[in-house]
This record gives sequence, structure tokens and C-alpha cells, in this order.
Amino acid sequence: MLLPRLTPLAAALLLPLPALASTEPVSLASITVKGQAMADTTDQAYSVTRLLADDIREAHVDQVQSLLRKVPGMNVSTLGLPGVADNISLRGFGAGGHGGDIGFVVDGIPLNEAMSHADGYGDLNVVIPLELERIDVLRGPVSALYGNYNRAGTVTLQSRRGGNYRDLDISAAEFGKLDLQAAGGFEAERQRLNLAVQAVHDDGFRDQSQADRQTLAGRWALDLSPDLEVALSTRLHHAEADNPSYLPYADYQRDPYGVYSEVQNDGSEKDFRTLRLDANYQLDDDVRLLSFVYHTQQDFSRWFTRPVSGVWTQREETYDRDVLGGGFNLNGDSQLAGKSLTWVTGVETYRERTDYLKYENTQYRQRVGLPQLDRRFSLNNLAAFGEMQWQLHPLFMPSLGLRWDRFTGDCDLEGAQTSTAECERMSSVSHTSPKLGIRSQPLDWLELRGSWAEGFAIAPETAKYSLGTSSVSPNVFRQIELGMTLSWRDLGLDLATYRIDSSDEIGRNPAGDYENFGETRRQGVEVSGYWYLTDSLDVSLAWGTAQSEIRKHRDASLEGNRVTGVPSHTTTAQVNWRPLSDWEGSLVLRDIGDYAVNASNQLVDGGYRVTDLTLAYLFPGTPGYRAYLSVENLTDKVYASTVSTIGYATGAPRRVSLGIQASF
Repeated sequence: MLLPRLTPLAAALLLPLPALASTEPVSLASITVKGQAMADTTDQAYSVTRLLADDIREAHVDQVQSLLRKVPGMNVSTLGLPGVADNISLRGFGAGGHGGDIGFVVDGIPLNEAMSHADGYGDLNVVIPLELERIDVLRGPVSALYGNYNRAGTVTLQSRRGGNYRDLDISAAEFGKLDLQAAGGFEAERQRLNLAVQAVHDDGFRDQSQADRQTLAGRWALDLSPDLEVALSTRLHHAEADNPSYLPYADYQRDPYGVYSEVQNDGSEKDFRTLRLDANYQLDDDVRLLSFVYHTQQDFSRWFTRPVSGVWTQREETYDRDVLGGGFNLNGDSQLAGKSLTWVTGVETYRERTDYLKYENTQYRQRVGLPQLDRRFSLNNLAAFGEMQWQLHPLFMPSLGLRWDRFTGDCDLEGAQTSTAECERMSSVSHTSPKLGIRSQPLDWLELRGSWAEGFAIAPETAKYSLGTSSVSPNVFRQIELGMTLSWRDLGLDLATYRIDSSDEIGRNPAGDYENFGETRRQGVEVSGYWYLTDSLDVSLAWGTAQSEIRKHRDASLEGNRVTGVPSHTTTAQVNWRPLSDWEGSLVLRDIGDYAVNASNQLVDGGYRVTDLTLAYLFPGTPGYRAYLSVENLTDKVYASTVSTIGYATGAPRRVSLGIQASF
């Protein structure tokens, strides 16, 4: 078992470091990633859901993506494949995480991958929940700070910076699950150190689903002068897992927690490493310059059995990924016409190289014959962006953003392979994305907002490296959103309605050439709110609908159909109660609506509804200590967390866990 490997590191976090023993105040605010002036508030002209450190800690989760169920309209579909990114849907897009519909950024480092399994694949398992200061979910392609992969929205994760703290969370659950998380912050007169570790072992509730992962994250910051701070941060992650794959319908009905007899020894292995250097310089009282450079290396292999022409066959995909990026941005707090103006402008670039090896017919992880693909793909991006907010008048607070992106790339054959698909230099692609918004506060307790934003997507996966895409323009997404936020005494409510029109969708025509042709409309309503009924009882709600319609397609029979994998609605309702001063309870209901399984919409899954329960005891006289009991899937409901054309991924049965948290 791999769990003990990080235990000494976790213990070290709980001990004071002599070199950082001083608690003198720090002269310069700790570095925030790009857009510092814009990120310090959720007062935006578009919808943002923010989860803070206390929300994260009280959720008792071992995976960050579990927290995203608190976002209205967002659904996390576990695929039942440990070590592999889950599928996340938002605003009518059904391929975030396991695809490129949602952007993921941790401390300014993008997690989306250009050529790993799927275009824009992003694995949140490399992030430790206990290390986080906050999570911001920007709904829609609304921010100029982020480009490709943010058509449905962007999830930004920021780790804790500075502070003196020692946090520990240890839990054990049924089916052999152990989770250890520890985080520590240490401050001195001119330097700050933040560390976090996590180790998870899970035997799994299905056969052939054991998983282990360990993560270490750290950041050291030093004030070289009252105006200059430098910081070095790193993240190391290792994971190994066995996978039970999907179940055909008949097998799911007979034994939903079994493994199909044709599934081989599937699984995954992953090593992930990042290193980032930041320099933050205070040019004057109102302007800051942030410069950064980062390097990411990743080795990821997975073996996956699925039906091919009716025969279950194992496939191997191996990706060796190397990313080098950097940039700078100016953040300002200024005055225009005597009114506050916050702004950010910057330039950034990255070079991503992926060695992609794919075998289509492995025999129990043994390679047979030539690979289908053995290629090196490179993708380069240069971007310039700017964004501003002007507090002109309480009734009129405009915002403006603009982003320009340019992509180039190349493809090289690395060895003999069976694929004859083109492998050419990528044609240069550029796109400019404008963003507009207005906020208005007619009353102290009421704020209105409206925005128009444009996002884009370039040709996906290997299509980028085909000569046929040289004349293809980016797929464009245009969102219109109206919203309001109401805060009245112990009641808070946020309402948003949106429409996203996708045009110039990229596909092949009957002659086999790539072209811009398709159109899709997505629209819906999202509601989030809370109500403190008494000092000991409160309720909260995150609810959203998502309607989609394919309006133009080369296959006319698909026009009018829904986008696959997008629930018609998502609901997370929570009741928190405190019957006694030292006791807390939480009951969470998740209701997921029906969704189309295949493109023809002939297969539709009805969704599911599950309930989770948590009880916590706060030790008297020691406010930083608490013990908790969590019951996932309280009623032990049998359901499929994901249904696809491949088969069924069974959701977790009732699972009881016990844990203890300590802060000191």
C-alpha cells in the first residue's frame, strides 16, 4: 500500500520550522496569479460561484471535483475509472474534465492538455482540497484572462498564500478507503512557506478498482525588498489505479457492482510535476507587475477495454507531456473621472509538446504488432489580454475585456505505425474574443447584471495537424447573460439566465474535407441561494436547467436533437442544523435530470437522485478539532453515475466514513 509514503511529510507539516519562526508582519501582499486586481472580488458582470477555504474544509472531500456539485447547473459524472478525469457538464456542454469544454487553472498553471486522451482533458486529482484558499467557477466564456477550453466556463483554484496554520484531515471509509491530508503555513519577517500533502488508498466498491495517489504541493515566497517579492512553487503527483471499465446493460442489471467478463486488466499510471517562478513588483501605490514562468512534465498511461465492432478490445494510450510557459501582466487600481477603475493587461505564451503512443489491440497490457499512432504533437500559444471594471455610478458599472490568441504547432512521426492520418505542420490560427458587461445596484440589497461574451475553440485533437484545416476558422461561442443578486437580512438569492450560440462548428463534409458548418444553441436558468432560518438551522440551493438544440448539422437527421451527456436539470439542496453547541449535521440531496446518451437521442437516461448525510462533533474548548461521520448515498440507491454508448458506470453504494480534523 502506498499510503505511508507521505505520512512523514504530513507529520513534518505539523511541526514549527525554526527558520520561519518569526511572526513579524509582512510588508508586501503575497502574490496572486494574473488578474490580481480583478480577482479580489466576486462583484462581476457575469456569474461566478466562489467556494472559500471553510466551505472546502467542511465538505470533507478527497477530490476537488466533488465540490463542484455546489455550483448551479454543474454536474460531475464519475466514470468509474479510478485515475482518470471525471466528466463535468456546465451550461449545455457535456465534456468538461474528460474533454475540453471547461478550463481548469491551479495557481495560474493550466491543467487542460492539448493531446492527452481528449482535446482539453483536465485532471483535478492533482490538487489537494485542504491546500486551497478558494475555488472560483466562472460560468460561460466570460473572462479575457482565459482563452481556449473555457467555452462552458473556467474553474480557477488558488492555494493558500502565507499565514500561520497547521491543518490535518484523516478519514477512513468502507471498501478500504483511507485519506490523509495535511497543510501548513509558516511565516517569517520576509518569507512565507506553504506546504500540503495528500495520500489516498481505495480498494473500490467494484472488483478491479483499487487506486492509490499521493500529492505534494509547496510554495516558498521571499520579500527581496519592500516592493519586490519572488516565489517558487511546485506540485508533485503520482497515481496508480486498476479500472473495471463499463458494464453492458444486461450485466449492469444483473450485478451493478461486478466486472464484465470481457474486460482485461485495465488501469492507469500517472506522474505529474510542475515548477513555477513568480516575481511581483510594486511599481507604485496603484500598479503591480507580475511576471512568471512555469514548467510542467507529465507521464500518463491508461489501458481501457471497450467494444469495437462488437468485440471488447483493450487499448493503450501513453502520453509524455512537456509544457513551458510564461508571461507578465500589469494590475492597476486607478481613477477615471474621479471613479475607481480596476484593470489588468498582459501577455502570455506556452509551448506544449506531447509524445503520443497508441495501441489499439493490446492483450492484457502486452503490445501486439505496430502501434496505431506514434507521434510527437506540439502546440504553441501566444496571447494578449486586457480587462477593466469602472465604478462609474451605482446604477452603471461597466466592464470590458478583450483577448487575442494565436496558435501554431507541428506533428512528427516517431516510428512505424498503422495510421495513415495526416501529420503536418499546423496552420496558424488567430482569434480575438471581446467581452462586455454592466452591473447596476438600484438598491442596497439588489444588484443587476448583464453581459455579452465570446469564446472559441480551434480544431480538435489530430485534426489540427491536417492540411484540410488550413482554411477552417475557429468555432465561435457567443453568450448573452442576464442576472440578479438579492441579499436581504438572512436570505441570499442569485438568479441567472443565459443563451450560448455556437457557430462555425468544425467537421468533415461528405468529401472528407474539414469545414465550418454546424450551429448549436444552449440556454438555461441557474439559481443559487441560502436562508438562515434560525441560528441553528439554514438551507441552501444550487439548481440549474440546460436546454440544447443542434440547429445546423451535415447530418440533417440530428438537427433539433439535444447535446449528449447534458442533464436537463441539476439540483443540490442542503440543510444544515446545529441542535447543540458542539454538534452539527448536514443533509444533501442531489437530483440529476435526464440526458441524451447518443447523438440520435434514441437512448435517454433518466438521471438519478441520491442523498448524503454528515454529522460532526466539535470538541469543547478546542475549536480547531472536530470528528465527523459521513454517509454517502444514504439510502443505498443503485444508480448509474454515467451512461454512454459504451455501457454503464455504476455510482457508489452507501459508504460510511469516519474522520477527524484538527487545526492548530
